[in-house]
Order: sequence, then structure tokens, then C-alpha cells
Amino acid sequence: MKVEKLTVQGAFVFTPEVFPDRRGLFVSPFQRAPFAAASGSPLLPVAQTNHSVSHRGVVRGVHYTSAPPGAAKYVYCAAGTAIDIVVDVRVGSPTFGRWDAVRMSSREIRAMYFPVGVGHAFVSLADDTVMSYMLTGSYVPEHERVVSALDPALGLPIPTDLETIISDRDRGSPSLAETAEAGLLPDYQLCQVLEQQLYQVAH
Repeated sequence: MKVEKLTVQGAFVFTPEVFPDRRGLFVSPFQRAPFAAASGSPLLPVAQTNHSVSHRGVVRGVHYTSAPPGAAKYVYCAAGTAIDIVVDVRVGSPTFGRWDAVRMSSREIRAMYFPVGVGHAFVSLADDTVMSYMLTGSYVPEHERVVSALDPALGLPIPTDLETIISDRDRGSPSLAETAEAGLLPDYQLCQVLEQQLYQVAH
């Protein structure tokens, strides 16, 4: 498995080897040893798995979990095609406000690791696109936050030829600057501590 650091501090993209044959293909999107080498932890402490199905043009995000409690995330595209995006919304981070985008599909198989406190968005480029997630924290509605994926200051790579489909909540969400002004963004140093604690418990 190939592992690459992304621009956003603490984020990685994993590209596993694919084994095709006349039946189709076989692949392991998550592998313990490469993940441990990248993250420094021998185990991803999974509390919940999520599965979303999206039409072409769906834009979800930018979603993040308040910290505390914070949650890390490991995401790959099980079907269809998507642009998966990590956004650094952690105040005080050396890469605050920056993002990385990775194209992934059921043929271009890659996975992304989102450290505690960062934002996640994706754009579905095909009908019935399936995104699969492993999360280190359970879903608690009052802990979930959103920054607008349409924030022009972020300039996320949403294709202009798509007729976008966005939930009312996501469409009406504040910009990164507005969210920062409201004091709702995670603190980078605290996120680092929470992530260390997360993996200490996993040991």
C-alpha cells in the first residue's frame, strides 16, 4: 500500500494494491501495518461505521465534530466516483484554511485519513456513489458542526458543470470566517491532545 502525506497537517491518502481478474477485483482499502506506520498507532479505534449513497452532483459538508470530544475518520469510495476533500478548520494549525482533494472511485481505489478536528466534504460525480467511513467516535447530533462548502474563501474544487444537490442545512451553513468569529472551530493543540489520548486508549 502506498501512503502519502497530504498538505493538511496529519491527513494521509492510502492507495492499496488492486488485484483484478476475470471475475472483477479484490482490494483491501484499510490495512493495519501501513496505517500504523503513518499514524504512529497500531490500531484505528473504530466506534462507528457509516455508509452513504449519493446522486451525481451531491455535495456533502464541510462537516466536522466539535473537540472535545473530536473524532478521526477513515474514508473510501466503495462505488461510483467522488472528489473527497479534507479541510483544516483547526484554529492554530500550521495549515489552517487549507485543503486537499483526492479523486476516488471503485476503480481508482484510495482512502483518506482525517485527523481529529478537521472538516470533511465530498462531491459525488456519479449516481449511486457509495462512501464508506470508519469513525473513532459515535454520532452525537449536538457535537456535529458544518462550514459551507460553497465558501468562496475556501475555493473548494466543486466542478462548475455539475447541477449540485445540497441539503438545506449545508447550503445555509456559515463560512469559515463566520464560524471562527462565533468561536465554534476546534483548537489545533487540543485536537492533538485528543488524538493522542484516543490512540493511547486503543493500545
